[in-house]
Amino acid sequence: MGVRLAGRVAVITGGGHGIGKAYCEGLAREGARVVVAELDGDAGERVADAIRATGADALAVRTDVSDRASVEHMCREALARFERIDILINNAAVFATIPISRVPIEEVELDEWDLVMRVNLRGLFLATRAVVPIMKKQSYGRIINISSGTVFEGVATRIHYVTSKAGVIGFTRTLAKEVGAYGITANVIAPGSTLSEDDPSPELVAMRQAHTARRAIGRVQVPNDLVGAVLFFASDEATFVTGQTLIVDGGAAMH
Repeated sequence: MGVRLAGRVAVITGGGHGIGKAYCEGLAREGARVVVAELDGDAGERVADAIRATGADALAVRTDVSDRASVEHMCREALARFERIDILINNAAVFATIPISRVPIEEVELDEWDLVMRVNLRGLFLATRAVVPIMKKQSYGRIINISSGTVFEGVATRIHYVTSKAGVIGFTRTLAKEVGAYGITANVIAPGSTLSEDDPSPELVAMRQAHTARRAIGRVQVPNDLVGAVLFFASDEATFVTGQTLIVDGGAAMH
C-alpha cells in the first residue's frame, strides 16, 4: 500500500468496469478512499468489495452521470461516508460498455448522437458542477477528465464519440481557469485504444491489437498503462499543473 494519496477521497465515475476499475484499484493502492460511481450497480459493488478486501476503504454508489439527481445523491453519499471529496475522475462514457454504432455521419441516428453527448459531456458537466463547491470549501481539489487519443487523429465512423471527447478538452481548459484560485486543478488524460476484460467480441479485440502497428511502443495498451498518469494528476506532485492534456497511447498520436 502506497501513501501518495493517503487521507484523500476519490470519486471515479464509470468505476465498475475496464479502465475505470483500474483507476479505482490504483488510487486505493496509494491510500485513497474510493467512491465507485457506477451505473452498473452490481459491478460497482464488486469493485468496492475487492478494494475493501485489500484493507483499503471503498464505497459503491449506483450513479447515472447523465441524471442530475443521481449525481447529487452520489455526492451526498460520499460526503456522509468520507466527509470530503478531493479527487474526481470523470471516466464514465458511452463507447465500450455501452456500445455505439460505427457508421458514417449520414447514418448516425439523432438519438444515438444525443445519448453520446448526454453521457460524455452532460455527465462530465453534472459531476464536475456537483463537486466543485465541495472542493472550493476545502481549498483543494483534483479533477481529471478522460478524453481520447482519437481527438488528435480523427477516426472515421466515430464522429459522435470523437466530437464528445474533443469537448472534454475545451471544458477542462475553461474549468482550470475558473477554479485555479481555489486550489483546484483540472487536467485531461487521453488514452489510446485500450484492451480490457470488458471487450466483448473477437472483432473488438482484433481492432485493439491492430493499433499496435501505429505506436512507438509496439504492444497492446491495457488499463494499467493509464494508472500512473492518473496518480500523477491526482497527487500533490501536480500542484502546479492544470489545463493540460496528457496523451497515453504508446506514442501513436504525438503533439
